[in-house]
Amino acid sequence: MAEAIRGAPDNPHAPAACGVLLAGGQSRRMGGGDKTLRKLGDRTILQHVIDRAAPQVERLILNANGDPHRFAEVRLPVAPDVVDGFAGPLAGVLTGMEWAARHAPEVTWIATFACDAPFLPRELVARLRQAVSDADADLACAASNGRSHPVFGLWRVDLRHDLRQAMIDEDIRKVDVWTARHKLVTVDFPLETRADGPRDPFFNANHPDDLAEAERLLATG
Repeated sequence: MAEAIRGAPDNPHAPAACGVLLAGGQSRRMGGGDKTLRKLGDRTILQHVIDRAAPQVERLILNANGDPHRFAEVRLPVAPDVVDGFAGPLAGVLTGMEWAARHAPEVTWIATFACDAPFLPRELVARLRQAVSDADADLACAASNGRSHPVFGLWRVDLRHDLRQAMIDEDIRKVDVWTARHKLVTVDFPLETRADGPRDPFFNANHPDDLAEAERLLATG
């Protein structure tokens, strides 16, 4: 397996973070298959996400189920869900925590990124790190335009035991149900100003129409 991408941390004194690209879903709203491997311009959506996420973290892995060889081109470690049954984004978070504890013991945090948001902020992890430091928090998540985006988050690796118990013993699947047990800080990201109107930096391609809109946004800068 190829080495994880290593990015340049925004602050050399910040705690190490492993980036986890969450691609463990079934893409039903896109019609099935791997929506993250659909083309956006001359690259896949996944490659757009990697280009923005990799410089923000020390290591980067991909959380995806099924045959890992379909992601060979991105040259990242692929970690399938450690909880069976397509258990949602919390399964990806737990997978990232446990992968980091096993393969990158120097890492104390994981940063998670949805793989269908090709325009995610380049300063995402830096701002989440600052927020958890300022608030002495256990977790951080992003928000924009009045909505929270818990899949774009920063999570303490040592919470993995509590999360595994919640998922296995209590069958918890909703992110906000579990995060409510810990000190969470939410970081708001403003809409981006564009000539054709404001754009949410967490715009995601869930449906075919969204992919067409992403093409338009890419083409117009």
